[in-house]
Amino acid sequence: MENFGTVCGRQGVCGCCGALRPRYKRLVDNIFPEDPEDGLVKTNMEKLTFYALSAPEKLDRIGAYLSERLIRDVSRHRYGYVCIAMEALDQLLMACHCQSINLFVESFLKMVAKLLESEKPNLQILGTNSFVKFANIEEDTPSYHRSYDFFVSRFSEMCHSSHDDLEIRTKIRMSGIKGLQGVVRKTVNDELQANIWDPQHMDKIVPSLLFNLQHVEEAESRSPSPLQATEKEKESPTELAERCLRELLGRAAYGNIKNAITPVLIHLDNHSLWEPKIFATRCFRIIMYSIQPQHSHLVIQQLLGHLDANSKSAATVRAGIVEVLSEAAVIAASGSVGPTVLEVFNTLLRQLRLSIDYALTGSYNCITGVSTKIIKEHEERMFQEAVIKTIGSFASTLPTYQQSEVMAFIMNKVPLPSSQQSIEAGKAGENRNRLTQIMLLKSLLQVSVGFQCSNMLTALPSAFLDRLLSAALMEDAEIRLFVLEILISFIDRHDNRQKFSTISTISDISVLKLKVEKCSRQDTVFMKKHSQQLFRHIYLICKEESNIQAHYEALYSMLVLISIELANEEVVVDLIRLVLAVQEIAQINEDNLTAYNRCALFALGAAYLNLISQLITVPTFCQHIHEVIQMRQKEAPYLLPEDVFVERPRLSKSLDRLGPEVFFWQSKISEVLGGSGYNADRLSTPYVPQLTDEDRLSKRKSIGETISLQVEVESRNSPEREQRAPAEEITYETLKKAIDSVAVEEQERERRRQVVEKFQKAPFEEIAAHCGARATLLQSKLNQIFEITIRPPPSPSGTITAAYGQPQNHSIPVYEMKFPDLCVY
Repeated sequence: MENFGTVCGRQGVCGCCGALRPRYKRLVDNIFPEDPEDGLVKTNMEKLTFYALSAPEKLDRIGAYLSERLIRDVSRHRYGYVCIAMEALDQLLMACHCQSINLFVESFLKMVAKLLESEKPNLQILGTNSFVKFANIEEDTPSYHRSYDFFVSRFSEMCHSSHDDLEIRTKIRMSGIKGLQGVVRKTVNDELQANIWDPQHMDKIVPSLLFNLQHVEEAESRSPSPLQATEKEKESPTELAERCLRELLGRAAYGNIKNAITPVLIHLDNHSLWEPKIFATRCFRIIMYSIQPQHSHLVIQQLLGHLDANSKSAATVRAGIVEVLSEAAVIAASGSVGPTVLEVFNTLLRQLRLSIDYALTGSYNCITGVSTKIIKEHEERMFQEAVIKTIGSFASTLPTYQQSEVMAFIMNKVPLPSSQQSIEAGKAGENRNRLTQIMLLKSLLQVSVGFQCSNMLTALPSAFLDRLLSAALMEDAEIRLFVLEILISFIDRHDNRQKFSTISTISDISVLKLKVEKCSRQDTVFMKKHSQQLFRHIYLICKEESNIQAHYEALYSMLVLISIELANEEVVVDLIRLVLAVQEIAQINEDNLTAYNRCALFALGAAYLNLISQLITVPTFCQHIHEVIQMRQKEAPYLLPEDVFVERPRLSKSLDRLGPEVFFWQSKISEVLGGSGYNADRLSTPYVPQLTDEDRLSKRKSIGETISLQVEVESRNSPEREQRAPAEEITYETLKKAIDSVAVEEQERERRRQVVEKFQKAPFEEIAAHCGARATLLQSKLNQIFEITIRPPPSPSGTITAAYGQPQNHSIPVYEMKFPDLCVY
């Protein structure tokens, strides 16, 4: 009886208490069916929603009660009721946006966290889906205390799921990515929310997304902005992670870029992803196309800093960073990269110099030479080529004025033997200087190839041109070739170079379809200012014995491009004189050139004169050139490019016994062109290079040798020498001197060498004493000269009456006076 009463009492109490329970609890209980398979009771759910909207102050209690039921159902493994509870929560969230929703959200997030903590993949996915729905809701009132730290950590952990079942693993990872996307959307635009851009969050979010991006097939090429993908691809973690990363970076403000990019760099370092560089390049393409264009330079700065931080890493790692930098810099060129332009090149050139030191010393510690890593020279060369390629690709995206600044910047870094820049001494220093010169000139060539400027005065300012041509006088053949190629890339503004890449005596140049335009006023001014400087260097390069076929091809291209791009009538005349002087170099052979060098110079002159004769279209000139070429074809084919510039050139050692009919004659050319209106006097004057102090920049020549060479060349080759020289009486002594002229020249050269050596090596006190001792002698000589000049001795024949009847004394012309050695500079 007692038991029965007790049971009845309990049921009565339950029934009675059920009727007295708060209405919100009864409404919540009514949404759950007896069988969870039936799903949410929709009519009762509508009543609960209406009640929540009518009494918003009860919303937090509804949330707390639902949370309590859900936690109980989770612990009892009643997962059907768990799903119903989450569906009810989702509907309430979507419907209610009152001011008191914050407390309801706290209960909601508590339930989501409970689901995410579960080991059941289905509950994790259920909780994530509810959180994503919540993240898409725009709340009317901000929250000051809400924290998403747990969700960032948990979603990141889900992104790295290693579940045994592939399908489940994929679903969990995708849920984690969606959850991170939801956190970003919920917090990124609300300053009162937790700052998602803090390093503690970015260090979890970004690596999680990159981890899922890594599973894309390496060989698969993807565009920075993928086109429409199939449904299967859209459902893959890789595609989802890419979309999430793009969204994250697209929302990044100026101050947040660094925190978003730093985890990317760390992830690539930790997983050794720079060396294949495919994934790293893909990542930064996504980054550069996703961020706002005006923030691009921040990414470039971080990459540059990362490259510096990895200065002592393996060459393959540095090469990967450089190539990624190249890709990023090209994309960033469309945005704002102004303040980082020279910084990019400065960093790259510094890394280039370090790589050269590493390759030479075999150590990352260039001072002590102690290193635990083995440096592979071929890997360092690959890194250097990557740096040069990056310099060229980035420079090609810059505006013209910035390209000019970059080229001047690079040229100023080239070590030249000038007074402004010291050169390292010793064998190791020479190797380092040479490699540095070659690498910097290769970099400069990469920049100049993409440089387009119609004004040569702007393209080649005097300071830049002087330093560039100084390198053309260096002994190294490779350096000279780079200088020629750089000059050609500047001058060739209409892409004519490829049309005559091979040297030949073509009979009709119209088939080449050359683009020839009239020389502009600016180009005329440029040639008036620099033509003799250019011609002098071409002349000196032609005299180099170490020239190979590539040098002669570059010289030919240089001559032709000047004729096409920069030539007026005066320039054409000077070019013809220059080529005839080059022919004389090969004919006289004072520099003891090899048979190949001499034949190459003859062939070079023939090819150029053949082309220029057809360009200026003077029939008699064309006829003379054609006759000489025909004669060479019959008598001396080894003087034509078709026999010289081939894989196995056919040469002749009897070049000193050639007949006059195989040479181009200056007198004949002067006659035929003079009759067509060209300056015959200038054409008949042999070309003599104006040697200057700049030639001392050559490694082969000292200051004294350069000056003596200048004196010898000017005195020997001056066309006016015979006119200036006074008539001499032919005696036995003069004949003897003529026979012994070779010995006299050797003695004179030896005397000059001794003088130069004395002034180079003797102590200063000795030189000062020597000059002081000669001061009196010099003064007396000067007094004699002044006496002769002011009051010259009377002529033996007396005086000559001038036009107006006044006597006029004969005086010795200044050019016939004999000055002391110290007066001649």
